[in-house]
Amino acid sequence: MGALARLLGRRSADGASAADGGGTGAATLAPKRVRSPRDLLHASGLTTPQLRATWLAVSWLLTYPDEATLSRIGQVAELVEDLPEPGRTELRSTLHALQEADPVLVQEQYVDTFDTRRRGCLHLTYFSHGDTRRRGMALLRIKQDFRAAGVEVGEQELPDHLPLVLEFAAGHDPERGAKILRGNRPGVELLRLHLEEISSPWHGALLALCGTLPPLDADDRAAVLRLAEEGPEEETVGLDGYGLDADAGALAGQTFAANGCDSRATAPGPVPLDLLRGRPS
Repeated sequence: MGALARLLGRRSADGASAADGGGTGAATLAPKRVRSPRDLLHASGLTTPQLRATWLAVSWLLTYPDEATLSRIGQVAELVEDLPEPGRTELRSTLHALQEADPVLVQEQYVDTFDTRRRGCLHLTYFSHGDTRRRGMALLRIKQDFRAAGVEVGEQELPDHLPLVLEFAAGHDPERGAKILRGNRPGVELLRLHLEEISSPWHGALLALCGTLPPLDADDRAAVLRLAEEGPEEETVGLDGYGLDADAGALAGQTFAANGCDSRATAPGPVPLDLLRGRPS
């Protein structure tokens, strides 16, 4: 039984238990404690330099593996060696798979994994908002976080692309970057589960990423299960006349034009060169 099937099975069992008045339902969960962004940043127990290094490594590993990206694998491996366990071993597994495989086959597998399967989508807001008008506002909020840190995203890029968000978190603003990741935690978890399900070589990178974030809470788990069962939302109406400002409307229009994440033509490729300050030199 795959990871998603196990999750869905557990949801059914939990529901039955709650209906019988037994088990540990949501009513028995401890109340949430309000934590500062700084507390949440280090909820994993990793230091800021360790978080930056992990995010940087995952950003490179999830970038389209063209010749330039693959040429940096050795430098990424050096970066990973200074990380604590289990993240080091998780990242090593992805590094080893990419180093040992034929580059052309790696590129084909990347496209098949991330650009032709909706559950393999690397655009974070797609999981939380699908192809709906609300996604434009979610993208705008991320773009505003980038701007607040002095980073502008190119007009041809969507700011929720996971390698780009990780690049931003590692090289520019860890707290804002971590906030974006936490705000899209169910989507990150569903991506991790999907990569586990298909035995993807990139699963180790997602394990390491999830290890930098706070544990899933009850709401996050419910959202993951809902996404696994129903998938992201879809919408067929246009964007005009719904009160979106210019930036949000443009970003939402880009998502509709991209038609989700199931077309090779929408493959984002490497992150913009103007964000390379945080990368290994």
